[in-house]
Amino acid sequence: MSAALAEAAASTAAGEQPDGAVAVVDEAMIAHGRPGMHSTGDPTAHAVMRAIRETARRLGRPSLAGVTVFCVMEPCIMCMGALLEADADGVVYALADAQNGACGSVLQLAARGRGPGLLRVVSGILAQEAADLRAGPTASTAAGRA
Repeated sequence: MSAALAEAAASTAAGEQPDGAVAVVDEAMIAHGRPGMHSTGDPTAHAVMRAIRETARRLGRPSLAGVTVFCVMEPCIMCMGALLEADADGVVYALADAQNGACGSVLQLAARGRGPGLLRVVSGILAQEAADLRAGPTASTAAGRA
């Protein structure tokens, strides 16, 4: 999750949404992604989608069997659909997304009983660190630097 947070920090510095994702196979990070909607004009350039694309390219196959994706924000419907269709093993995220989350906050796609295999979902990992990153520098932190 620390690597996903680092991607989110880099994304913020680049003027994108503070989100990041990494794909892991057998405890080895094989791909990463950060949002690029603003810089590319691509509405599908979410951190998770970019990590999925890079993972498939590196594995040389469309199946993400054996892959777990770690991301800062709860995946949206599009990202969850892609993870399910690619047969990923699981998703781990730090913060719930009360507006767009598809792992239980708004919709629960991971627990559906039909279609591609179900995803294991873990939430709340490094949630405070993720919340701090998304909040940006606090007034007390800024005052401490003066």
